[in-house]
Amino acid sequence: MIAVLLVLILIAAISDILYRRIPNWLTISGMLSGIGLNAFLHPLWPGMKLSLLGFAAAFMVYFVLFAIRATSAGDVKLMAAIGAMVGWQDWIAIFAITAVLGGIFAVLFSIAQKRLQKTLRNVGFILGELGHGRLAYLSNEELDVTSSKGLRAPHGAIIAIGTVMFLALMSFQAE
Repeated sequence: MIAVLLVLILIAAISDILYRRIPNWLTISGMLSGIGLNAFLHPLWPGMKLSLLGFAAAFMVYFVLFAIRATSAGDVKLMAAIGAMVGWQDWIAIFAITAVLGGIFAVLFSIAQKRLQKTLRNVGFILGELGHGRLAYLSNEELDVTSSKGLRAPHGAIIAIGTVMFLALMSFQAE
C-alpha cells in the first residue's frame, strides 16, 4: 500500500509542478487501488469500510475548499485517493500536516514574491467575508484559485510532502 501511495503522490506532485494539473487517470486509479488494496489486505468489508470512510472524509473536506475556490478539483481528487488508501484517521493527520506545510509555504512564497503584506490582508479579507457568509473570490478575483492574478502554488506537491512526512512519522513511531 505504501509503495502504491508513494507512486501516486510522486506522479501527482511532478504533474502539478510541471503542468499545473493532476490527471484524472491518476486520481481515479488511486481511489480504486485504495479500495481494492484495503479490501484485499483486511477482511473484505472492514477494509472497504476503512477505504470508503477515508475517501468520504477527504472528499467532503476538500470539496468545501473547492466550492469556495481555495483549491482545485485535482487536489480534491488527489486527497480523496489518499483517503481511500489510508483511511479517515490517517487522512486527518495527513490533512493537518499538509495544512501546516501549506501555510508555511504560502508565507515563504509571499515573502519571496515581496507580497507578504498583501497576502496577510487577503487572509483577513477572506476570513471576514466567510464570517459574513460571503465568498471572498466574488469580490476579489485574485482570491480565486483558478485566476492567474493571484499567487498560485502546486498544492499537489505540498500534499505529497505532507503525506511523506506523515509516513516518516509513522515509521519512526513504529520503531
